[in-house]
Amino acid sequence: MGALNHIRVLDLSRVLAGPWCAQTLADFGADVIKIERPGTGDDTRHWGPPYLKAPDGADTREAAYYLAANRNKRSVTVDIATPEGQRIVRELAAQSDVVLENYKVGQLKRYGLDYDSLRAVKPDLIYCSVTGFGQTGPYAQRAGYDFIVQGLGGFMSITGERDGEPGGGPQKAGVAIADLMTGMYASVAVLTALAHRERTGVGQYIDMALLDVQVAMLANMNSNFLASGTPPARWGNAHPNIVPYQTFQTSDGWIIVAVGNDGQFRKFVEAGGRAELADDERFATNPARVRNRETLVPLLAAMVRTLSKREWIDALEAAQVPCGPINDLREVFENEQVVARGMQIDLPHPSGGTVKLVRNPVNMSETPPRAVAHPPTLGEHTDDVLRNVLGYDDARIAALRAQQVV
Repeated sequence: MGALNHIRVLDLSRVLAGPWCAQTLADFGADVIKIERPGTGDDTRHWGPPYLKAPDGADTREAAYYLAANRNKRSVTVDIATPEGQRIVRELAAQSDVVLENYKVGQLKRYGLDYDSLRAVKPDLIYCSVTGFGQTGPYAQRAGYDFIVQGLGGFMSITGERDGEPGGGPQKAGVAIADLMTGMYASVAVLTALAHRERTGVGQYIDMALLDVQVAMLANMNSNFLASGTPPARWGNAHPNIVPYQTFQTSDGWIIVAVGNDGQFRKFVEAGGRAELADDERFATNPARVRNRETLVPLLAAMVRTLSKREWIDALEAAQVPCGPINDLREVFENEQVVARGMQIDLPHPSGGTVKLVRNPVNMSETPPRAVAHPPTLGEHTDDVLRNVLGYDDARIAALRAQQVV
């Protein structure tokens, strides 16, 4: 019994930002009905390899990308380009609390599935649109791609190695961070709108834009610029004000060393057999180390390469110097803390095997999120939803299939 089990979400979105929002709501119990195009479905179903493997080792054609953002949902195939398909979506909207979509600005109005049209059949509807640039402004009609938004919104200007260093230049995040953060902000917006509706009975329209979110999430970097008028620079894995506070390569991998004071610096170099560096006036204090960064860091890099990743982690943890490994994902999912927290989950799948996923990271004493259903196969719940939500009989469903509406 999830906290949102009284809420139904009609999910017209695809790819990542919208589905991430819908999956979050589904984890907390919302009944999420995912509308997909017959025959092809969500674009990400085909964004492979890798694909989920069946027990016999064959690909199921369920791409891992799709699996990451669609658990706990019901898949219904509907061709919204047809009048009958549009009628089905309107009927489902009338039975829903929330509609979530990420079509181009104005596109759903052509089908009578925009906010004003659906509000006519469900006056207290909450309708959330997710686009690259929002519903207004000179960029509103542009298609929004996470990679482009990371650059346009300033993220890549502060991410990456410093210019002039090996590998220097702007760098995107390793995941679609603008999409994911937009999905999370959209989840908060939907929950806020639901709370408002519970008090007032009034629904509302939510306009979410990847660019808005990308700008907002730069947080203190925004404040640094607005306070000083100077755009922050890229520092790679180093820190502009603390040395050493960066990554180092060991004999067999990479570690992070985050020295926060002069005492920790002494313990760090003592662990590496270079105690004399802490007595050198060029390096004895943090301001001195910052001034002499270019001299000190190569000395520390050479020192760190003399021991393995495990040896350094053990030595620095014992000395209470902040540190950590840079794990690949195999190491992440084998990490004892990750295992203890149960971050990997396994759900039964219609292929006869299981699908390995990552649980929702929220922990709550009374209403925790739950993963109870595999990411649905394409159209897996079409008959069930048409029959039990809309009351269609078998003959009507068969006719819709014959017309390729569903």
